[in-house]
Amino acid sequence: MKTVLITGTSSGYGRETARHFHAQGWNVVAAMRTPRPDVLPESDRLRVIELDVTRPESITAAFAAVGPVDVLVNNAGVASMGVFEGTSMDRVREVFETNTFGVMAMTQAVLPQFRERGSGVVVNVTSSVVLGHMPLTAVYKASKMAVEGFTASLALELAPFGVRAKTVEPGACLTTNFAANAAKAAQGASLDELVPAPYAPWAKKAMGDFMGQDRFTKESDVAETVWRAVHDTTGQLRFPAGADAVALSQAR
Repeated sequence: MKTVLITGTSSGYGRETARHFHAQGWNVVAAMRTPRPDVLPESDRLRVIELDVTRPESITAAFAAVGPVDVLVNNAGVASMGVFEGTSMDRVREVFETNTFGVMAMTQAVLPQFRERGSGVVVNVTSSVVLGHMPLTAVYKASKMAVEGFTASLALELAPFGVRAKTVEPGACLTTNFAANAAKAAQGASLDELVPAPYAPWAKKAMGDFMGQDRFTKESDVAETVWRAVHDTTGQLRFPAGADAVALSQAR
């Protein structure tokens, strides 16, 4: 029976992906910064562990506790919306620590066992922002684009050892914090929290256009796409997830 370790499982895509793999008969290690067994009830095939991808000691302790895994899904991430001019460099570093460096640290920790075994899959969950241009996402997009480039090179490095690396690119989900902030901006509410005043009129229109689209992503779309990416042996690197992400990918 195979084992998958998934980061960022306290809600959203990560939680649904953990449920999906568990339903398919896998052993699931559901990692959360603050463990919440009420979110994902533990069983003989589902274990909830504490893991902060920004802390090396937390990563080391987690892998020591769970033992060998067959698949790593790097899903943990933080959303960030706002005009770059009004974004502090502390916030920029915070986003990259989780979205980019956390992914790299987790991957580096799992690779020795994958390489020695001659098998394993790393799936890095990025975002559909890498497929098109979306307002108020400069920092967030930069952090995800970095993971896209990282994964593309990583896949080439790992291929000789029978290890695969993939990216899953989810579209916008209405249940996420990102969509909630977009809705606020579209309505002109709390814009001062997102953008400097000179940008407010433009931001309201841009977010109104975004929220007015007719295609969005469901959490189940992402879970099913991660499952497909894990089992893909064709060499495909990128997997858009959700109707809006697929549309962006096709347009690109």
